[in-house]
Amino acid sequence: MGNRPVEVDALLASVAKQDLAPERIVIVGNGCPLPEFTGLPGEVTTIEVDENLGCPGGRNVALRRLREFGDVDVVVELDDDGLLVDCDVLRKVRDLYAADPRLGIVGFRIADENGETQRRHVPRLGAKDPMRGGPVTGFLGGAHALSMKMLAETGDWPAEFFFAHEETDLAWRAADAGWTIRYEPELLLQHPKTSPARHAIYYRVTARNRVWLTRRRLPLPLVPVHLGVWIALTLLRTRSVGGLRAWFGGFVEGIRESGGERRPMRWRTVWRLARLGRPPVI
Repeated sequence: MGNRPVEVDALLASVAKQDLAPERIVIVGNGCPLPEFTGLPGEVTTIEVDENLGCPGGRNVALRRLREFGDVDVVVELDDDGLLVDCDVLRKVRDLYAADPRLGIVGFRIADENGETQRRHVPRLGAKDPMRGGPVTGFLGGAHALSMKMLAETGDWPAEFFFAHEETDLAWRAADAGWTIRYEPELLLQHPKTSPARHAIYYRVTARNRVWLTRRRLPLPLVPVHLGVWIALTLLRTRSVGGLRAWFGGFVEGIRESGGERRPMRWRTVWRLARLGRPPVI
């Protein structure tokens, strides 16, 4: 978005230090002009779009360009204020995908400059140990790898979401198509400790997208269960009256407006997600 030039330069410097150089680098100016980037390994492509398309929309722009090249098997997507601390991250990603042809998504561990991982960044219910890896039901949008073959089957990011829950939508589609999602804590992205509520649109789009997510992806009997659970959790957790007002406004918006094509997951996928520790109603 053009508001983190120092952080972007640091991130790209950490990419340049990887012991396995990326074949291609795509940088999207999400509604902003981009400077010239030099000293980077691989071919660098910059794309400027006229308006901020949000996290999923901006990522889709990059994916479309990578798809046009026709020679990319795995894409790593990184937040612009993150930092790859270790030099072997891309090599480990390559080895993970080489070892498992049905590996669809790899989620990185996110930790701040003190090495602390927030609970919300551990993709398991009640998870206290951020160093426990393995198969999971979701992943973190700030740092992850995606199989291009998987995306050809599942489709790209839900651009209409703009921000919030787009990772869950993609993860549920991947799981329903039989792809594996892994959390790999050895793949570290250093990222400042933040709260998602720092975004002015947080409460509204979180609620709206929650409704869209369930309408798009869940079997009909689970839709009211999922939404009922999250209404209760929101009432328990939210201390801001203004936040609650915005949340319920977004909830109504999600009911009134279309969130895209409905393609509910199969019941065997529901069971698979439940066996992995997170049934899709929580």
